[in-house]
Amino acid sequence: MKKKKIFILSLIIIILLMVFYVLYEFNIIPHKKYTNSDFNIETHVSKIDKDNDLIDDQTDILNNTREYIKTKPKYKSKYYSTGYPNDNFGVCTDVVAFSLKDAGYDLMELVYNHIKENRELYDIKVIDKNIDFRRVRNLNIYFKYNAISLTTDIFKIDAWQGGDIVVFKSHIGIISDKRNKKGIPYVIHHANPYQISYEEDILEKHNDIIGHYRVS
Repeated sequence: MKKKKIFILSLIIIILLMVFYVLYEFNIIPHKKYTNSDFNIETHVSKIDKDNDLIDDQTDILNNTREYIKTKPKYKSKYYSTGYPNDNFGVCTDVVAFSLKDAGYDLMELVYNHIKENRELYDIKVIDKNIDFRRVRNLNIYFKYNAISLTTDIFKIDAWQGGDIVVFKSHIGIISDKRNKKGIPYVIHHANPYQISYEEDILEKHNDIIGHYRVS
């Protein structure tokens, strides 16, 4: 009888540990967050202020990202004649688009013009200004030629700064100014309709990073 109780208790503990692990891995249980100062990393400040609002681009982009996710956009992939979503819905590319737009970089116009001038890079048969800037592949090409390309090695932690852009094979997000205990930064992104937090510790879970960019 005693052995049976011990077995049941051990099983309960194991199940609880497994549940805790799953909840932690899926960011349902909040992780402790660190900052640049915890790792003696100097915060990057851009020398450019594109929209002349007295806030440098790097800081501006990060601030705008946080303002955008405060609206708690719902995930839905759909076409807009306005280009930018105007109904509180969006996808991963919209996090980047809105973050840059309010810093003075209108990706709808910028990507459209770059595609027109460099069609061979994009391999697009029909250009559509309203949607082309909301595709991950197009944004990766655009940033490759119009932004500062940086390392994709996540363990070179001092090379990653809040406000940077990270591109995965089929996803994109903005790098947070918060880090995990290893110094690897969180990502502010919008991945699916079931996402609980927009700021997550996901870089180590992805082995498909194809781009890391800084606007200025």
